[in-house]
Amino acid sequence: MKSADTNRPHAGTGHQRDAAPRRRADAERNVAAIVAAALDRFTEDPQVSMAAIARAAGVGRVTLYAHFPSREVLLEAVLEHAIALTDPVLTAAAPGDGPAADALRRLLRTAWQVLDRHRRLFEVAQHELGATRTREHHDQAMAHVEDLLRRGRDEGAFRDDLPLGWMVTTVYSLLHAAAADVNSGRLQHDSAADVLEATLLPALAPQP
Repeated sequence: MKSADTNRPHAGTGHQRDAAPRRRADAERNVAAIVAAALDRFTEDPQVSMAAIARAAGVGRVTLYAHFPSREVLLEAVLEHAIALTDPVLTAAAPGDGPAADALRRLLRTAWQVLDRHRRLFEVAQHELGATRTREHHDQAMAHVEDLLRRGRDEGAFRDDLPLGWMVTTVYSLLHAAAADVNSGRLQHDSAADVLEATLLPALAPQP
């Protein structure tokens, strides 16, 4: 004889349905906390340990490694997050407005301000991820530079005798060279933006 309860849902079914979204929400909060803490810690100390990042994020090492199985994977996520934060800042510099040379000055100084905040992060990214992978993460941010240089070439404000991609690479490389020199003490922090402008504007200007 079948029990009268045979066709009833198990008492725990509803709780199980509710638990899955809670677990996802908890996981998303943990990931956000880890990435935010890692961004701060990498910026302060490129050699920071995974254990120290876990402590700063308020999670255990098991939780950290469940989401980021290696330091390299975490560094990739942090770099992507940092550059995503950069995009609206560069957009706010209005690189599409006004004469191209003036717009480039604004964009360079804005880009330097952002890069300056995370100089140590980019230093460790170059060292641990390599130059190629680090550059790939910057493609979205450097699209602002490429669009501006293209506009300036059309206006006659920038040289057109060099490949556009090479000109973008020049801007990217000198920005990060300035960060490296500030980190090492070879370039004064307060003069970096002026040095970048004084170097890049003449280099990109039409040749006589």
